[in-house]
Formats: sequence, C-alpha cells, structure tokens
Amino acid sequence: MSLESFRQETREWLEANCPMSMRNRSVHFEEAYEVYSTDDAKLWLQRAVTRGWTAPTWDTRYGGGGLDREHARILQEEMLRIRALPPATGMGFVMIGPTLLEFGTEEQKMRHLPRITSGEVTWCQGYSEPGAGSDLAGLRTKAELVGDEFVINGQKIWTTGGDKADWMFVLVRTDPSAPKQQGISFLLIDMHQPGVTVKPIALISGSSPFCETFFDNAIARKDDLVGELNKGWTVAKRLLQYERSGATRSAPAEKKDKPAKKRVNPLARLAKTYVGEDAGRIAEPALRREILDHNIQETALALTARRTVEEAKGTGAPGAATSIFKYVGSTLAKNASELRSRVRGVNGLVLAGDGFSEEELDSPRQFLRDRAVTIYGGTNEIQLNIIAKRVLGLPD
Repeated sequence: MSLESFRQETREWLEANCPMSMRNRSVHFEEAYEVYSTDDAKLWLQRAVTRGWTAPTWDTRYGGGGLDREHARILQEEMLRIRALPPATGMGFVMIGPTLLEFGTEEQKMRHLPRITSGEVTWCQGYSEPGAGSDLAGLRTKAELVGDEFVINGQKIWTTGGDKADWMFVLVRTDPSAPKQQGISFLLIDMHQPGVTVKPIALISGSSPFCETFFDNAIARKDDLVGELNKGWTVAKRLLQYERSGATRSAPAEKKDKPAKKRVNPLARLAKTYVGEDAGRIAEPALRREILDHNIQETALALTARRTVEEAKGTGAPGAATSIFKYVGSTLAKNASELRSRVRGVNGLVLAGDGFSEEELDSPRQFLRDRAVTIYGGTNEIQLNIIAKRVLGLPD
C-alpha cells in the first residue's frame, strides 16, 4: 500500500474507532490508571489491538503492527492530528518490551510481548532501593539460584504503579563478592505471588503512584533471567536508554509539502487569559519574554529530537545521547509547571473551594507533582554525568 493510501485509510479508521473521550487531551502518568480504566479506554484498546497498533513497529508474531518506519510515522502523525491518547501505555511498551526485543530469548518474547501488546499484563520497575538510588550499582536486594529458581530477598522503592502491576523487571545482586556492576542480574518477577508485598507511598501532590516493594523469599524462574547471569548491568543501562529516548519517539516528522501550521501556545493563551492582552500580545513584557524563551527552548528540543530520529534511520538502539533529552525535557517540564502556576496567581494556589475551575484547582497539584521530574528516571545530575562521560568523552 502506498504511503498516501495508508494515510487516508488510517485517518478514516481513527475517525471511526477512536472514542471522542480519548482525544484532545494529555495524561500524566500519575493519572494514567484512572484514565485507562474507563469503558472508552478499554474499547479503544480492543479496537487498536485488532490492528497491532498498541505497538505498531513490533513484529506481528508478538502482537505488534509490523509497520516500517515510514508507515509508523504516518500513524503517529494521524494520532497527533486528533490528539488521540495512545490506546495503551506503560513500562511494558516503553521499557521492558524494547529491552526484551533486544536481549530476550525467543521464549521470553513469545511469553511476555503478546500479553503486553494486548494490554493483558502491566509492568513496573524494580531498580532504586533505600540507599541505592543515584548510586544504583550499590543495590543490595539479592537473588540466590536454587535449582531452577531464583530466591529473592530485599526491598525496592519508588516502584511506580507497583500496587497495580502484574510483573516487575528487577535488578538483583547475584554475586555479592563481585565489584558493584559485575555482580548484578536482570530478572522478571511475577508480582502475584507470596513473598511480594507492595505499599503505596503518599506524595505531596496528593497521589500515590509510587510504592515500596518488599521481597521475602519471592521466586523467579531461571528462564526469567534476561541476558547473562551477573551481567544485568548492561541490560539495565540499555533499558534506561529506551526510557529516555521517549522524546525522540514522539517527535513528529515535518511535512515537506505543506507549510507548518501556526499554533497558539498553551502558555501564551493562559497568560493572555489571566494577565491580559496588549495589541494581541501578553500584557506584561517581562512575562512575555520569559514565555517566549521557554517556547524557543521547547521548539529547539522538538527539532533536535526530530533530527535524531531522521539521522538514526533505524540503525540501532538508542545510546547515551538520550540523556540529553531526559535532562532538557524534564527541566522544561518543571519550568512550565512553575510558569503556569505563576501566571494564574492566587487562582493557581487553591486546592479546593467554590468559584474555581477544575484546571485552577489542579494547578497546585501539578506544581507539586512536577517538582520531581528532574529526579525520577535518573536525576539531572546523573544525566549530566552521562553526557559528560559518554557523549562528550570528558575524563572522569
């Protein structure tokens, strides 16, 4: 099928099958469980699964769409056109799925990937521990191989969605005598078993997407080892690169045959509403300059991400440069949240009360929530170290 025919067919299919409640919106990961639990979200998932469009580029053997880069790009553009939410989301698609495609055995792929693409199984991450966050290689959760099973004991923390997940990909120490990174293995653990206890952690924003997880003689099968024994650090680093490459995956390609359509920036629209306009511009010059600078940085990030996608041309897995997108993207997200709060003034400081819109009441929660974006997923300081060493080649 030609690209233009595919675009037309895709556009018509999306218009007919994507529920209106799943369009023209965005969802923060803290809200994802509630949004994707609705009847419309379940219907959207069921319809997308029939085409493999929960994971459009994955092989059809694993429930994916089998699309090449050009067709997948068209699907992404048409989804963006109606601002459709992905039919499914989570760590299965962004993190462990791509990692299994690269490092997993065929048995592991066949056992896990189809249940990810169908939405049957959700995943969480077991990396950080008390005392082993930024120094992740200092983790102490241990796994002892007994016969054909690993017996796991220890604790993980900041386990996003752990109270709702079916499986966890986890780093464990399998050789206590080896140097830090050399004694770590990468395992897959069924969360629905005795010996796994999950406790949500209440956050300052009022939500509890993060959890602490305890293992008390929990079990993982020997064939749930991904990669080689004691060499899980290599797998773990690659998974984080897949996570951080999200900015490049979401960068839309520029259409060469049409001029870019001018969009009204949400921050500018918000400022005009609360601060006022002067000849069509934000009334306060200092705020106008600040928002303009922010928008320029966001545009530069999007263009850099687009260029990275186009230059890669499917030549390999993401590398250390993904830390650039994590560092810049998280910083901009945090700054945007602060800007929105300041623009709303006192209307952005109220958590409850009459006479305020839903967006205003949610504003302080967004502000508090986004204080963490430069910490989780690898702190800004860690990203700068990676960029210095592995991108710029600077000495230790």
